[in-house]
Amino acid sequence: MTRHVCGISGGKDSGALAVYMRDKILDMEYFFCDTGAELPETYAYLAKLEVVLGKKIIKLNSTRSFDHYFEVFRGTLPSPQMRWCTSMLKIKPLEDWIGDDEVMSYVAIRADEKNRTGYVSTKPNITTVFPFIDDDIDHTGVIKILEDAGINLPDYYEWRTRSGCYFCFFQRKAEWVGLADKHPDLFERAVAIEQKTLKDAGVAGDADFKAHGMKSRQYTWSEGETLTQLLERRDEIMAKHETNLKKKKATRKNLPLVEVLADALDEDDEKTPCTVCHL
Repeated sequence: MTRHVCGISGGKDSGALAVYMRDKILDMEYFFCDTGAELPETYAYLAKLEVVLGKKIIKLNSTRSFDHYFEVFRGTLPSPQMRWCTSMLKIKPLEDWIGDDEVMSYVAIRADEKNRTGYVSTKPNITTVFPFIDDDIDHTGVIKILEDAGINLPDYYEWRTRSGCYFCFFQRKAEWVGLADKHPDLFERAVAIEQKTLKDAGVAGDADFKAHGMKSRQYTWSEGETLTQLLERRDEIMAKHETNLKKKKATRKNLPLVEVLADALDEDDEKTPCTVCHL
């Protein structure tokens, strides 16, 4: 018997897909790969989705923690070039859960982003399906699905437009400032992980980091500077962000606010994430 599975990341697109498929495939299995480093807003959104879906979202936990793999990879932070957090904390638990079963995997790539790369397993027993592309559902359609279901957007969209771990290296500079403001405890945890990486690399503090000219993303969460250095530039970063936000509001008047925010953040600091974590 073929299993039908739909992954939920905590973002708007995967949330909308779960709602969209609810009455189409009654035996759908909804899952969330829980790294243990998610935002509180993500867990709150999953709880809302469970009410709308009328069933539990299966939480897949890695058998090993981030700290374990951090040591395995010898203190090297995950980065766009080396996404070991995605492979070990997201994809591996999913493929272990699926095993050798025949599976149809439903992925929430929208019709207006057909060229975006999503998670497509190389396992021969997993077939990937893209309902939003097949049914021509774009961003406007996604928002309508969420509004009609009464769940709207996750609360973190006030300051961040992508789901994922609180220390995700795909965060833009302004989103790191948002994390420091909204969840200072999580920001400090991210700082502690980063400082351990620098210490293990023989770097004694931020000044020494600058002196070494260390630009490699294996040492810092945000390119070219430590998080403490980034926060020292808060006013500069947020001034640039506000300028870009006003510009996008003026030039793209017909866009929903969340899309204006996303465009402004991209203008601040463009980073194109993979879709395993950020749909």
